[in-house]
Amino acid sequence: MRALILLSLLLSACNPAPVLADIPADARRYQSELTRNARVVWGLDAPVATFAAQIHQESTWKTNARSPVGAVGLAQFMPATSQWIAGIYPAELGANQPYNPAWAMRALVRYNLWHWQRISATASSCDRMAFTLSAYNGGLGWVQRDRQLATQRGLDNSRYWEQVERVNAGRSAANFRENRGYPDRIIHRWQPLYSAAGWGLGVCDG
Repeated sequence: MRALILLSLLLSACNPAPVLADIPADARRYQSELTRNARVVWGLDAPVATFAAQIHQESTWKTNARSPVGAVGLAQFMPATSQWIAGIYPAELGANQPYNPAWAMRALVRYNLWHWQRISATASSCDRMAFTLSAYNGGLGWVQRDRQLATQRGLDNSRYWEQVERVNAGRSAANFRENRGYPDRIIHRWQPLYSAAGWGLGVCDG
């Protein structure tokens, strides 16, 4: 009996718990809804795993999440941003309901695309998504200023990773750390979990 117990413990150590254990249970409830919204807005090749990872980073799938600075819902929209995007896309988002999961997921994928379409001349789709996520977190203006400063310093402004990523055009140290950690955690920490769990490919996969 003791030998069987030891064997069981050894097998457990050699076979880590499945990635599903690292994904909040609430995520599964919204998988089909996120997939549908992502494909409606981005097309059938939408990087659903990336968006799932982003929601994981923003709220860990808590629909009632509220940050200390006032961002709310799954997608952690600030009141001014949710009001703005509701006005830009009234047919889809005019209800302005950031605590509503369906609204929040549509707003997240739509806001990502809004940034994606305004970020051009990048070395790869992975760099472009990193810029997009940086803009979602800190604003498109900062991305543009960082890229300009990167050029002035002789860096490649078409590349986010190890190039523009290293440049700070004026954020506070705390805001800079938060902003640079945002794409990194989404793409390199959380996205692989969702890709492995069957949420489709992420934008930097493959």
